[in-house]
Amino acid sequence: MAAMPRPFNFSPGPAALPEPVLRQAASEMLDWNGTGLSVMEVSHRGKEFMALQAGIEADLRELLAVPANYKVLFLQGGAIGQNAIVPMNLLRGRKSADYVDTGAWSTRSIAAAAHYCRVNVAASGKAGGFTSIPKPSEWRLDSEAAYVHICANETIGGVEYHWVPDTGAVPLVADMSSNILSRPIDVSRYGLIYAGAQKNIGPAGLTLVIVDERLLGGALPTTPSAFDYTIQAANNSMINTPPTYAIYLAGLVFRWLDDQGGLAAVGERNRAKAALLYGCIDGSGGFYRNDIAPADRSLMNVPFHLPDPALDAEFLDGAKAADLLQLKGHRIVGGMRASIYNAMPLEGVRALVAYMVHFATRRG
Repeated sequence: MAAMPRPFNFSPGPAALPEPVLRQAASEMLDWNGTGLSVMEVSHRGKEFMALQAGIEADLRELLAVPANYKVLFLQGGAIGQNAIVPMNLLRGRKSADYVDTGAWSTRSIAAAAHYCRVNVAASGKAGGFTSIPKPSEWRLDSEAAYVHICANETIGGVEYHWVPDTGAVPLVADMSSNILSRPIDVSRYGLIYAGAQKNIGPAGLTLVIVDERLLGGALPTTPSAFDYTIQAANNSMINTPPTYAIYLAGLVFRWLDDQGGLAAVGERNRAKAALLYGCIDGSGGFYRNDIAPADRSLMNVPFHLPDPALDAEFLDGAKAADLLQLKGHRIVGGMRASIYNAMPLEGVRALVAYMVHFATRRG
């Protein structure tokens, strides 16, 4: 019997995984790698899993062209955990850090860091409703700061950096939870990158950290060993039991990305998907509205509003009937939000656009 087509899942996270990845994981659920066991049942310190994790790290390094002097860590706690773990590790005797506020997740990072250091909000998009990235000329960086922190893509608000800030000798730290692996990046421009896995990497539970080894060694004395980058790097991310199944699935995603032609090809496809959706919004004669400055629009998370919030429920009901799922916007901004991560095929965006045109024709 042929498999039933799956609905298109526009969830912001936990997000859709590539269907081939899910099918391979299903086929290996009861017998992984000829062990007769699920990968969830084998020891993380056994030779089979150790070899698996080493291969997964190698695949990630190749995808992102990670320089040899950077450590790759497979941790837990999500990006929210990293909001505290970053200052614990990177203050290195300094008293302050610079943060750029571009929306809900930046604001949350700032609040967490304030427990550990003086936070200098070097620039903020708050006055403009977080509809754009502050221009570099507006940034007021502190040369004595331990690091400069940005959120590379605001999942809720829908703004994204399409350029890399120049922070001079001060390390740049980026929360890339919702746009990592969506296109090539120059890892060497960053001191540290962190990302919750549940958008473009794999299932919730895994947190990826890529850190310049020159920044290691200065964690606060009160830092728990599981959160100390130096200790984790020295122990292959196994000071505690890592999220083994999430790491395994991330490895399948990395192989899938390679099969797609790598991040250059994936990036081109993501730009095409976003252009199609934004084109529909902008060409709707005002029926749909996206308030983000065009130059700063996210390629991953596209929020939009209908002309009357009273239409929202009808729109969502019709979308669900058309197998277009999880389009409701975040409670902070309302409206709709379509998350079009790597696993969302172009066909899914085409189906959404066709529905949006149909709905606007009936209700416009």
